[in-house]
Amino acid sequence: MKDDHNTTDLQRRALLRGAGWGVLGAAAIGLGPGRASAAVSSQTGEAMPAYIGPQANPHWNSIGPYVAYPQKRPLLRLTDRPVQIETPRAYFDRAFTPNDAMFVRYHLPGEPNHVDLAKWRLEISGQVDKSMSLSLADLLGQYEPHDVAAVLQCSGNSRSYFTPRVGGGQWGNGAMANAKWTGVRLRDLLDAAGITDKAVQIQFQGLDFGKGPAGYGSHAFLKSWNIDDPVLDKAIVAYAMNDAPLPMLNGFPVRMVFPGKFATYWVKHVTWIRVLDHEDTNFWMAKAYKIPDTEDGATTPEAVAKGEVNMVPIGVAELPVRSFIATPDGATKAVAGLPVTARGVAFSGTGPVTQVEFSTDGGKHWQAATLGTDHGPYSFREWHAVFTPDKPGEYELAVRATDAAGHVQPDHGLWNPGGYLWNKIETQTLTVGPAV
Repeated sequence: MKDDHNTTDLQRRALLRGAGWGVLGAAAIGLGPGRASAAVSSQTGEAMPAYIGPQANPHWNSIGPYVAYPQKRPLLRLTDRPVQIETPRAYFDRAFTPNDAMFVRYHLPGEPNHVDLAKWRLEISGQVDKSMSLSLADLLGQYEPHDVAAVLQCSGNSRSYFTPRVGGGQWGNGAMANAKWTGVRLRDLLDAAGITDKAVQIQFQGLDFGKGPAGYGSHAFLKSWNIDDPVLDKAIVAYAMNDAPLPMLNGFPVRMVFPGKFATYWVKHVTWIRVLDHEDTNFWMAKAYKIPDTEDGATTPEAVAKGEVNMVPIGVAELPVRSFIATPDGATKAVAGLPVTARGVAFSGTGPVTQVEFSTDGGKHWQAATLGTDHGPYSFREWHAVFTPDKPGEYELAVRATDAAGHVQPDHGLWNPGGYLWNKIETQTLTVGPAV
């Protein structure tokens, strides 16, 4: 996706006015089975059970109730303090995730539920020639807007698949999303402030707060990059996603976007950008979100127990190449002799997806899938494949992606103590019945 230099003043003012709906609270409303009206089956005349979302493959998503938060449609809840809610499988049949269906992951229980734009400022300070204090109106009106389509994926997405099991939120595959992000280039802001030659790292902090892991003093969420990291030149301070203000739970009024990197660095409600003259040693950098310093980020429980593993921040890694089957999801049978269309998305942080392959026999044989529109190297890319099952039985569907750097999804899982970097080939069993 190319940068859009044509956002008009009228559009910017409309966006600023629309930001008012981002100041809602964040109380959860549980949706139990009895909340939905029961439909009546024409075949049986009996009331059918309430149906909220696809449940045929309970292992694709996490196991939890559907809940509704402000500005969100019903999503799957892992925890409510801090808020962790997952996007259901049905929304991954398209390139761009609806704003109200995007997953949410907080680290601290004090997520903000109100932002007063008359008072809020983005503060840039530290090793700079000129400290800056910018309102949302300043960001909209004084800096050129830029767009990037990029996947936001939680570091622990798919953690529930790890064996042996590891600690942390037991996400299924739904801790990911894709959006068109619009905002100000981070580099434009840093250039305006002027970085001194004493700068070592750049630190980002948002408005979420509260007691973190016991004994670590982690009452604020802070993430940092080395001053010479190339990702800083790709980053934007985003004030819109999919041409609308950010939902409160996804970072209103602005959040960081680091294309190709894991979501832990995409600080929500970013309010402080500090240029440091030293290495950031806060808990979220020094202790949390570490991966083994190995070629694929994998190790063994035994090596960890013996202290043989050197751990490094997950910021050194890009999103591994992945692909997913959204439909069929196993909720219904197919019929022998009738065509079936499989659909889903693929992405990578190390280059655009160049090929998606599809299998109906568990990966013994592969066929090329048809790729959808290329929205840029960091975006979801849709794919589909059509096949006709010739006889009744069970078909093991599989999908794998290849990116421009030559990375191909593996047919085996990995293990590390954080539950990160999972990208094993996805499969789905499809039951095919006779046409009788």
